[in-house]
Amino acid sequence: MGIPAITFTPAKDFPEALSRAGAMWGIEPEYWDIFGKRHVAAPEVQKEILQSIGVPTDSLAHVNQAMEDGLWREWTAVVAPVCVVSGENPIEATVRVPEALAGGTLRSEVQLEDGGTAAAEHKLKSLPATRRAQLRGQAFVEKRLPLGEAPLGYHRLRVSIARGGEAPLEGEAWLIVTPDRAYLPLELRGSEKRAGLYASLYAIHSSRSWGCGDFSDLERLAAWLAREANGSFVALNPLHAIHNREPYNTSPYMPISIFYRNFIYLDIERIPDYQASACARKLRASPNVEAEIRALNESDLVEYQRVARLKKAFLRLAFRQFLKEYRTGGERARQFQEFITSERDLLDGFATYCALDEWIHKRQRDVWTWNNWPPEYQDPSSEATRRFKEEHWRSVLFYKYAQWLIDLQAAEAQAAARRSGLGIGVFHDLALAVDGFGADLWAYRPFYVSGCRVGAPPDDFSPNGQDWSFPPPASERHFQNGYQLFRDSIRKACRHGGALRIDHVMRFFRLFWIPGGKKPASGAYVRDRHEDLIRVLALESVRNQVVVVGEDLGTVEPKIREILTKFGILGYRVFYFEKNKQGEFRPPQEYPRPALVSSTTHDLPTLVGFWTGRDIDARREAKVLPDEKSYKQAIKDRRREKQKILDALAGSRLLPGVGRKSVDDYPEVTPELHKAVISFLASTPSVLLAINQEDLTKEREQQNLPGTTAEHPNWRRKMRYSIDELETSDEVREMMATVRAALKRAGRREHAAPKR
Repeated sequence: MGIPAITFTPAKDFPEALSRAGAMWGIEPEYWDIFGKRHVAAPEVQKEILQSIGVPTDSLAHVNQAMEDGLWREWTAVVAPVCVVSGENPIEATVRVPEALAGGTLRSEVQLEDGGTAAAEHKLKSLPATRRAQLRGQAFVEKRLPLGEAPLGYHRLRVSIARGGEAPLEGEAWLIVTPDRAYLPLELRGSEKRAGLYASLYAIHSSRSWGCGDFSDLERLAAWLAREANGSFVALNPLHAIHNREPYNTSPYMPISIFYRNFIYLDIERIPDYQASACARKLRASPNVEAEIRALNESDLVEYQRVARLKKAFLRLAFRQFLKEYRTGGERARQFQEFITSERDLLDGFATYCALDEWIHKRQRDVWTWNNWPPEYQDPSSEATRRFKEEHWRSVLFYKYAQWLIDLQAAEAQAAARRSGLGIGVFHDLALAVDGFGADLWAYRPFYVSGCRVGAPPDDFSPNGQDWSFPPPASERHFQNGYQLFRDSIRKACRHGGALRIDHVMRFFRLFWIPGGKKPASGAYVRDRHEDLIRVLALESVRNQVVVVGEDLGTVEPKIREILTKFGILGYRVFYFEKNKQGEFRPPQEYPRPALVSSTTHDLPTLVGFWTGRDIDARREAKVLPDEKSYKQAIKDRRREKQKILDALAGSRLLPGVGRKSVDDYPEVTPELHKAVISFLASTPSVLLAINQEDLTKEREQQNLPGTTAEHPNWRRKMRYSIDELETSDEVREMMATVRAALKRAGRREHAAPKR
């Protein structure tokens, strides 16, 4: 069989050009929704998506020219910008050279991450050819270049081909050598299983916290879980930095930055500089501050703005104290400087954004987003921005200082969780989205596509589709940059944790793009370089020894789950969704082993909320349900779902007595029903079980009601019990005894559980 040959023939008409260009830039021509309905990407949708990524579509000639230019750029580059390969096999790269040079000599050099080098020389004619191309009257050949062995990591590849008396033809690329599977502890590769608790850090509270949970509260929760249930992890919602402004800027899944964390999680009184500051300690003892902390703690909801204002005031006093040591070059100053250096430009961009945002808003109270800043500050590389950093260096340094403190306390929390007996420890979460008016968009605008939003096609919960209102990533820009921002996002999310949940893991394969003013159902899927991204994820997972769980709910192609499993990424199974083709709940034994199983998610009703229909009432109150007919139908459907749950539990012999159970027998979540659901999930073969905190303590309200902002108090609900009550309440002890017994029966416990 001959070697495939690439040529370019212009499209004859506009529909053909759009179709071919769409395929070239990853636009899927059709998709099937969760109901089995086929959706075809309309030409107008393809056209708008192509325009958003920079492909001119105003004429047939321009589309043809863009396609030919794309092929020309690909074949005239000796090596692609990045080569992501398996470290399990002999390493090879792909090179493309003009046929006229195919008889020459190629020299390669790999500069290893640790500073070493490996050089080689090859006769091009001896290298196997894989493809050929004929473009613009020139012939090219693609060949496989053997590079021998290299350790896992991020290396640089340089190639050079002599051209007689002319300058050599040269190319340079990132060479990323990865494992074939993500990290999974040896004991979990067999038949062992683990369990943990899902919680929101802001929702944890104690008598000593300042209106929301902090890293010290997290340590206490981890110790309690290890002691009471021999748990393995505490899974958190994302800790990403947000604006802390209600009601539109409190979602941890719409952060201003995925690289840095929210300072409200700091335990202020634990900071050495606070303890050394007489001014800070005097202010803390004042009646006004004491009253504010008490009011924030007594509130049923997290008051983000007040908590942020209070903690920032004390952080500034601590920073003022720290500056004394910083100027004299003490040990902590040296550690801080090392942190700044290790963060490179990422931290500088984030801190500059925060300082500018604060400074501009103080002067113009009606300006809340960077796109309304004075034009000279909307560009992070402008002369005005550079001068601002020089003139306001203390403010920029303050925000770097806050992130350093967060890093220190997060590290202490993970170490404490492991010492308590949690085998995995803290289980972090990486959000899919970024706030379009946040730090990351301001600092890295070229890495996001304007003119489109990310969303989801129609499904059971959103018959008209979903519009998540944030821009898609610019895939080609990330590719040209060697995925540097992507790897930083994974590395930072892994930091100081033992597991990582990837929100909407299908993002690595494709995202649902909604152009311009189109409705969500009119969108189309756009593919990404999934194997490159998954391999980088696996590399960071292995390096950081972090278990990876991919949230694969919604419209998921079977092939996607197969690939994720192949790479050792655990799936995500939610009780409410696990049904067979007949619509019945699957028995425990049918759950997959390479997965995390959970009772619910932050976007779904709690067990008590589901059983009482509280989520339906909440949607009605928020006017998410269109009319009274929809409300009554939802109540009717819920009764059927509850009966199916009872049938599944009875079929698994987890409810007392014999015979069919009726929803009329369980008007509320009784202790035996609560125990049965936990036992059902615990008995699945899935590697990990995460019990949602709201389901553990039988709470009615869910953390987030999708489709609402001001209509519902999203991301603000505190735990029913404080940490103090968890540690001392007889009611909680009795509840945990039931949970502990269920986990023990199912074989979900640490080998070396802490002493009780």
